[in-house]
Amino acid sequence: MTIPNPSDSGSGEALAAPFPEPTPISTDPSRHAKERLGDRVFRGLAEGSGVVIVALIVAIGVFLLWRAIPALMRNEENFFLYRGNWVTTDTSAMHFGILDLLQVTVFVSVFALILAMPIALGIAIYLTQYAPRRVAGPLGYTVDLLAAVPSIIYGVWGLYVLAPVLKPIALWLNQNLGWLFLFKTGSASVAGGGTIFTAGIVLAVMILPIITAVTREVFAQTPRGQIEAALALGATRWEVVRTTVLPFGMSGYISGAMLGLGRALGETIALLIILRGTQKAFSWSLFDGGYTFASLIAATASEFNDQYKAGAYIAAGLVLFILTFVVNSLARAAVAGKGSR
Repeated sequence: MTIPNPSDSGSGEALAAPFPEPTPISTDPSRHAKERLGDRVFRGLAEGSGVVIVALIVAIGVFLLWRAIPALMRNEENFFLYRGNWVTTDTSAMHFGILDLLQVTVFVSVFALILAMPIALGIAIYLTQYAPRRVAGPLGYTVDLLAAVPSIIYGVWGLYVLAPVLKPIALWLNQNLGWLFLFKTGSASVAGGGTIFTAGIVLAVMILPIITAVTREVFAQTPRGQIEAALALGATRWEVVRTTVLPFGMSGYISGAMLGLGRALGETIALLIILRGTQKAFSWSLFDGGYTFASLIAATASEFNDQYKAGAYIAAGLVLFILTFVVNSLARAAVAGKGSR
């Protein structure tokens, strides 16, 4: 035991032994707890599910590439730039390419997206900000039910019901605005209705429920405090929507649109029924016909009895797979960007 020196008192010097650093306290209550069997099983199942999904995607890509390479090696044309007719009967010297398919697929999908996005935005704003509760529920269910209609029904309805209704509009656009490349006479009959103009409108109806559902759910999550604060400052209902709801939900709206675009890129039966095949090159007119990736593969399924013939169409399917994967990845990035704010 140390006895203090009385002569040191009043000297102004304080002698203190250094205190040891306190032991950090863990904030994780389960750190030192024994992990239960159920927790280990659940964690294993969750991790396994994630691994299975990634493995499936990789396996699909590898399978498509593996089946496409033999046909690509026998292709006499540039696969990405050739836009002529597909000739796969002579498997020793094949002629096929995806330029026209890519252009038609992207053009009809983007046209449908341009038509569907403003309508979906208006529906979402009305259901979340203006509609009474007794109206918002049934109307929201009705819009969602559009996604339950089979593609073949949309195709038949578009060709035999919608196309005759759109015929006067299509003819007027072609006759009066034909100087613009979008409305010039294309490779399909304007009066017949088997054009990208008709197919795009039908496709817009098909992707409308997806965009509306995602946008509606995001808009409904707008913090109530921000809305009430804007109303307290004297903002009108539209000003509330413009200053709070739209900024909060814009990334969700964009991600919903990207998901709708991914849905449009892969649509098959409806476009196979509506779009008329053509021997002419695609000219970026709404009154063109042609094939998308998916509709061409469906139309020529009878040729899949040979590995090289099938490989040509599998190569086109591989490009569609990559295209849709990129679009959906952009949608996920938009959602992640929203969550990080």
